[in-house]
Amino acid sequence: MKIDHVHLYVEDAKVWRDWFVHHLGFQAVADRISSFHTCTEVVKSGTVCFFLSSPLLPTSPVAEFLRQYPPGVADVAFAVEDVEGAIALAEKHGATILQPIQERQIGTAFLKCGKIAAWGGLTHTLIEKSFVTNTNDNGQITNDNTFTAIDHIVLNVAVGELERAVAWYENILDFQPQQAFKIKTDRSGLHSQVMVSRNGSVQLPINEPASSNSQIQEFLDVNRGAGIQHIALRTTNLVSAIAKFRASGLSLLSVPQTYYSQLKQRPGLTLSPLELEAIAQQEILVDWQEYTPVGGQQTAPLLLQIFTQPIFEQPTFFFEFIERRFQAKGFGEGNFRALFEAIESEQIKRGTLQ
Repeated sequence: MKIDHVHLYVEDAKVWRDWFVHHLGFQAVADRISSFHTCTEVVKSGTVCFFLSSPLLPTSPVAEFLRQYPPGVADVAFAVEDVEGAIALAEKHGATILQPIQERQIGTAFLKCGKIAAWGGLTHTLIEKSFVTNTNDNGQITNDNTFTAIDHIVLNVAVGELERAVAWYENILDFQPQQAFKIKTDRSGLHSQVMVSRNGSVQLPINEPASSNSQIQEFLDVNRGAGIQHIALRTTNLVSAIAKFRASGLSLLSVPQTYYSQLKQRPGLTLSPLELEAIAQQEILVDWQEYTPVGGQQTAPLLLQIFTQPIFEQPTFFFEFIERRFQAKGFGEGNFRALFEAIESEQIKRGTLQ
């Protein structure tokens, strides 16, 4: 299993197509899937693909979604090897099948897909693809792409629903639990369980609020239910990418410079002073894992992460950009906490956290 694409429902697909191109360096690709009631634009960077849909008529499913929820992620589509088997497993465990398996051809690709209801307004399309001829349009990464993959997708669910959501992804899509976090500050908190697909290519942290004023609760209130809070895009040179994004006018979460002086006190920091200065200038979070040198490797796995401000009018969905060095796996608790505190600062500015 891997992520095929993510589908966002927005008020104007063309405006958001241009946003992805201008701010994040995506390429617009030919629109093959619009209909009389819905306009759909497609943007790609390497293997990362977003569908952006907006309503042309009130009868559009997008219009229906936007009457219930603010703009955001409506569907996360997974590429699977056996769509019949995947839909049968989902049905066996009580998932709602929204669209039975259909077959169609787009360009050189034959698609078999079905769709299931997930959490809140979120759905999952399950796609089995086969290509008629050899093609370069199968997700090959080229040198001019900023992003190499979707690293992870974060789902927020209501208080008391974490255990049920974890069981749902285990039973329906055969995900496995990995890391768990309990983050608590003086003001608020969250519980999180990271779920990972059997082959390790899809990571899905699921969060629930641990206090009534938690940023997770704020998301649920504004989003009018469970939904995707953020998507992390992986890159091989985060400092350079963020410098470009800042130059394009992208708004990012602030990190206080005191964070970097505290970072220097932590044992095991392997970044050179020059590199740390460049990272601090771009306000990137840094975390590393405890390690035992193996086979002569002397460097701890390292995570670099940074987060945008919410991209829509309301404080719901945002992007994360991440670089993993030296086979860094999972999620660093230091960065998880630093993100939580940075979002708390934004809540205070909005007046939603005392």
